[in-house]
Amino acid sequence: MNADNNEVSALRSEGGLVGCSSDEEPGGGTKKIPQNESTEQLVSNRSAEFLRRHFPLAPPGDWNDWKWQLKNSYRSVEELGRIMELTEEELHAIDNLRNRLPMRITPYFASLIYDTKPGDPLRRNVIPVVDELFQHNSEESDPLHEAKFSPVKGIVHRYPDRVLFTVTQFCSSYCRYCTRSHSVGQLDKINRKDWENAFSYIASRPEIRDVLISGGDPLTLSDEALDYILSRIRAIKHVQMIRIGSRIPVVLPQRITARLISTLRKYHPLFISLHFMHPDELTPECVAACERLADGGFPLGSQTVLLRNINDSVEVMKELMHRLLMARVRPYYLYQCDLIPGSTHFRTSVREGLEIIKGLRGFTSGYAIPTFVVDAPGGGGKIPLLPNYVVEHTDEHVVLLNYKGEEFVYPEI
Repeated sequence: MNADNNEVSALRSEGGLVGCSSDEEPGGGTKKIPQNESTEQLVSNRSAEFLRRHFPLAPPGDWNDWKWQLKNSYRSVEELGRIMELTEEELHAIDNLRNRLPMRITPYFASLIYDTKPGDPLRRNVIPVVDELFQHNSEESDPLHEAKFSPVKGIVHRYPDRVLFTVTQFCSSYCRYCTRSHSVGQLDKINRKDWENAFSYIASRPEIRDVLISGGDPLTLSDEALDYILSRIRAIKHVQMIRIGSRIPVVLPQRITARLISTLRKYHPLFISLHFMHPDELTPECVAACERLADGGFPLGSQTVLLRNINDSVEVMKELMHRLLMARVRPYYLYQCDLIPGSTHFRTSVREGLEIIKGLRGFTSGYAIPTFVVDAPGGGGKIPLLPNYVVEHTDEHVVLLNYKGEEFVYPEI
């Protein structure tokens, strides 16, 4: 039994909250989505072609079943090799990195990369390369020292008025630059008892007004499990704001069903932070999933990691931000890549991030400009960075640069 299976078995034995159709893994079993559980789902031409080639006996109804997608995910060289040609580097990396961060790719996301070249941005997101095997001396498994700020399992309490609540370590697809690569997909010890301890901790700290539910990906849990978690948190009177962090619309848009939205809507105000890294992720299916969430009344924000040779140009970043806004997702954070093991090939310099922000400010809508942050190594928290627009600052005035590089004087009195 793999790590994912252990998590599901533990949750099921502690109350049956996961609600999966198989003991094998989250979302096991193959079935059509009942009509009353789904909104109108898209199957793009690209998805339809992939389905015809590699799942000739599966009807579109199965393709649009998120549990079918999880059941049929690609997790090994043998499975992935049936649909695409892997390089020697990729083969070597997959074989040698399975104990650090497992590979998992949904059929939907596989349909976006199966005919790509090795340098394709979406392919690099989920298929490891040998560069991951080399660790720089500045890198560590828990670079943000989340364990240091974890008073009980599943809770990270770094900031005074808010906590991170990791409710699962399972993701439908694993990003190769994941901050929690030390824990996601591994043998998981988060179970029903740990949830209860986390609820008790939040309830005992009246200063906590904001809870971010994360993981893993919390939207891989069943509607029943999410309903339970949200109801317990919403019942705590001093909690004003609940957020969910998820990459589901990008890698598993079929999960955004009418039933899920109906469940989540009971707990407004509920904010959803999504994770995008390249314009090509905004497929018709992904955009439709975002629009369904927006129609449900959830404010949507996007968090993007700055990645070398993937999105590290003004042109690519501007296109991503524009397409996010058209999908009703507000750009929120642009992260400098965290110092996880084997991430050197993904990281740019901080200077490059500042140049990208400089190339956006004044050249596009303010809504399209995220806040560039470094999540400080060692647990210092998010530190926002801006290009230097202040030329001189005295008691009498401040000299400022605009986006064209022109100087302007503003009085301090």
